[in-house]
Amino acid sequence: MLHPERPAMSVALNENRKRRETVSAAGPYLASPLAILAIAVIAVCLLLSLPVSVPIGPMYWDVYIYYDAANRIFSGQAPILDFFTPVGPLGYYLFAGWLAVFPNGQPALMAHWSLLAVTAPLMALVVWDVQRRSRIVALALLVPFLIFALLPFNTREFYPFPGSDAFGIYNRQVCQMLYVLVAAILFMQERRLLAVVITLAITAMFFLKITGFVAGGIIAAYAFMAGRVPLRYAVASAVAFFAILGILEIATGIVTAYVRDILLLVEMNSGTLAPRFLQSASLNFGMLAPTGTLALLLIWSNRAKLIGRAKGAFARASLVEAAAFFDSKAFWLLVVLFAGILFETQNTGSQALVFLWPVVLAVILGIGGMISRPALMIAVAGLSAAISLPPAVAIAERAARAYVGGIKNTHLEASNLKTFGHVNMREEVADRVEHMLGFYPEHRALYDDMIAVGELPTPVLYSDFDFQIIYLSAVDRAIDSIHALEAARGVRFETIASLNFVNPFPWLMDRRAPRHIAIGADPFRAVPAPGSAEETAVAETDLVLYPTCPPTTANAALYKLYEPALVKHRRIRLDACYDAFVNPKFTGIE
Repeated sequence: MLHPERPAMSVALNENRKRRETVSAAGPYLASPLAILAIAVIAVCLLLSLPVSVPIGPMYWDVYIYYDAANRIFSGQAPILDFFTPVGPLGYYLFAGWLAVFPNGQPALMAHWSLLAVTAPLMALVVWDVQRRSRIVALALLVPFLIFALLPFNTREFYPFPGSDAFGIYNRQVCQMLYVLVAAILFMQERRLLAVVITLAITAMFFLKITGFVAGGIIAAYAFMAGRVPLRYAVASAVAFFAILGILEIATGIVTAYVRDILLLVEMNSGTLAPRFLQSASLNFGMLAPTGTLALLLIWSNRAKLIGRAKGAFARASLVEAAAFFDSKAFWLLVVLFAGILFETQNTGSQALVFLWPVVLAVILGIGGMISRPALMIAVAGLSAAISLPPAVAIAERAARAYVGGIKNTHLEASNLKTFGHVNMREEVADRVEHMLGFYPEHRALYDDMIAVGELPTPVLYSDFDFQIIYLSAVDRAIDSIHALEAARGVRFETIASLNFVNPFPWLMDRRAPRHIAIGADPFRAVPAPGSAEETAVAETDLVLYPTCPPTTANAALYKLYEPALVKHRRIRLDACYDAFVNPKFTGIE
């Protein structure tokens, strides 16, 4: 007997089946590594489009350097060629590009995320190649990368209160580039794509920070020794790298100027490498010890195989057997560890050694071969966890402390700071800021006396949250004072400089910074002695600002450097926290 409802039921079942097939097809797609990477980038863009506020952090003012550089780029200046920079120009150009697209983006977030313009496409190539063989392995490479690339925090704290890490940004970016490089070398099988990734990663690190380029070069050279990169692709990669440098040099002259600045920085920071290496090793001992132990354990457990390969390579002069010998996971651990420790010799804040994870993952994937040696397998698993978990856990924990704790924070009240004002602070920090903004001007002589003996009020002054908020508040008030002075005298100061580590005034006031003056002006490490070009630029600057809340040794040293160029400027007291040197062409300003 036929039932009239069955055709309708059959249609419904077919529709349900199609719907399930559609969902099942969409599910794996949305869970694919490439989709996850795309979603992460979209989320970044959305967050930069919103008025996000973050807790103030130690040395937060480092991020203002990027705005100084971007403002100069927008006005036609070029990093390296027109002004001295503490690191390579790429980070500043990337930031300027993101700033043009997201003018209201939160500064600390945008500076950190700007490198995604480079790392996201390269990581997409790595993930695409790896997921064709194993989606799990691709995800195992991608998820840690996203933790480091999305959470703008260093692996080490510099202050007891939780706050945002707006310093060490270019160090973190180099670590992320090294992560992509190591992941590509160890897991990509499409050699042509691998050569592309290596070339672009090495080139990016060259123009990000030269010590990152050195670390990446060590890893890439070892990849060639270990047979990971065939000779023809290694040559092609090297030729492409030098071709890029050659084209840029012919077009702009930036390469020779950059090398000259690097040599100047090396001369300014001269000293033996051994103490820095020991310091780097001690600071990162928590990663160094388990990595070294795991490498030694793997060497010992595979000693017979390694000795056999070494003998075979020597006896038969076999490059293949030599490459097989060097391509040991234990040696990879040691090489990447050495490159990372070398890179950290020049760093303050960083995501130190996070790029060890792809090597550790390669070790973990081979742990199944140790099933007959359970003690070895347990030891390898434990050491692998000791290497890989602490950096990710530390960064996630620091992000949680800062952002969750920041929910109850007080927002900075300001009228002239644009997105610089998108920060918040604890109530006790806000109270101290109010007190010290009155205290510093009243006791300026005390801090001048401290400068005379070469001391700061506290060795961690620049890490103090109240100092960072006081600086922003003083800048906000100084801009009001400048506007009032201009209105009273009927003038406009087009070029503004600051005898300070950072110079946010041109960006905040839509003015210009003078050419040739260094950004990130640390007179003890990153400001060359001024030559005729620098002195002329300072002498022609309309307004030069000198912060006094409080006076510091660094600012006094900068004033001493540029004092000969300021002899014709008139020094006035702009307000309680700023003196100003006014160009003599503005008459009647006292």
